[in-house]
Amino acid sequence: MPVLPDAGRDAEGRVHDLGAALPGGPDFRDETPQEPMASPPPVPPVPAQPEKKKAGRDLRAAIGVGVGLGAVILASLFIVKAVFVGVIAVAVVVGLWELTSRLEERKQIKAPLVPLAVGGAAMVVAGYVSGAEGAWVAMALTSLAVLVWRMTEPPEGYLRDVTAGVFAAFYVPFLATFVAMLLTADDGPWRVLTFLLLTVVSDTGAYAIGWRFGRHKLAPRISPGKTREGLFGAVSFAMVAGALCMQFLIDDGTWWQGLLLGLAVACSATLGDLGESMIKRDLGIKDMGTLLPGHGGIMDRLDSLLPTAPVVWLLLVVFVGNG
Repeated sequence: MPVLPDAGRDAEGRVHDLGAALPGGPDFRDETPQEPMASPPPVPPVPAQPEKKKAGRDLRAAIGVGVGLGAVILASLFIVKAVFVGVIAVAVVVGLWELTSRLEERKQIKAPLVPLAVGGAAMVVAGYVSGAEGAWVAMALTSLAVLVWRMTEPPEGYLRDVTAGVFAAFYVPFLATFVAMLLTADDGPWRVLTFLLLTVVSDTGAYAIGWRFGRHKLAPRISPGKTREGLFGAVSFAMVAGALCMQFLIDDGTWWQGLLLGLAVACSATLGDLGESMIKRDLGIKDMGTLLPGHGGIMDRLDSLLPTAPVVWLLLVVFVGNG
């Protein structure tokens, strides 16, 4: 039998393209040019949905904590005045602890807490018992105690620490003393309630209007979230609430006095909030503490209350007297 050449080679050993001789190879391919597959039609881009503004905090927790604190304050305010003074003193001590702790953590500033806490509580009681004179005396003694207490440690950083201590004594307990002084009038509980309501309403108006309509920044370097529209909301809400409170809650008060009181509260509360924002930016923190879920720390709730207390006390004395 003749020897067949290897597949792919002829008798002389030359390589052949097997595809040319096999069915289905190139000689049997459909030479009709194939049209390229049409690309799928482009999908129209989905329009981006506008992002919803977020409050930035746990709203449910904030409301729950706020209601709880409000219940404690109202119960102590209208049952026994002395108990409410104790509530102020506790808030002052916790606020001082938060402030001095953050100063030490972030700036290595060691403001002495013990004389601040003792002197701060005494300052609140002195203001309630003896009025403004007692508050000033307690403030002076607390400052002296801070200077002496810090002498027990090395001198490095002494001036820095005592300066921060005196600032803390003025910022937290001294300003809080005016709340206790509001309480001493015959209609003291109603004066304190007016002070609290106007501050809360001012903050609520600023939040509600600023969150919904805020476009123009009020102080972007200090607090980027605050807007001019929010300030307008704070003023509007506080003035309406002030007119109602002065007309119906304060003895011998009139609605037009409430308008002025509300305007002053909105301004002082906003400045107080910006002031603490400035402190927190310098320290590089968002909140002063974590004690109150949804709110931060005690100092994060006192920021607008503290500078507003002397403003309300003074205007009420001018409008209706000490009572």
